[in-house]
Amino acid sequence: MRPFTYTQIDEVDKAETAIGPNRVPPPMAATQFLAGGTTILDLMKLDMMHPSTLLDVNGLQRQYGRIEMGMGGLYLGARMRMAQAAEHPGILRAYPVIAQSLRLAASQEIRNMATLGGNVLQRTRCNYFRDTS
Repeated sequence: MRPFTYTQIDEVDKAETAIGPNRVPPPMAATQFLAGGTTILDLMKLDMMHPSTLLDVNGLQRQYGRIEMGMGGLYLGARMRMAQAAEHPGILRAYPVIAQSLRLAASQEIRNMATLGGNVLQRTRCNYFRDTS
């Protein structure tokens, strides 16, 4: 794995400042977000991604890690852990297909770490993509 800088972020404006104005597609960006880290760390170990900076966004949990249910529907924050959403009583009652999908998407260990936003944004799991030979 190549050397990188690790920075913890607890405010959105700090994250935006750290990324800077030169926006490039996320897989090629020199600065990457780290939340659960279950995919990006694997890709870094395989030398398929080599960010120069990892921004740990776990400090945004309070702001973006919540579930809201109401007459308008369901809100799931991007920082919500898959396990928290899958085991939430309101989701189990009103949205059982979402809870079931989350349980089937990964092992309990992964669900405990992985975030909903990270799961949506992760890179492909294709064996050809990850083949380092």
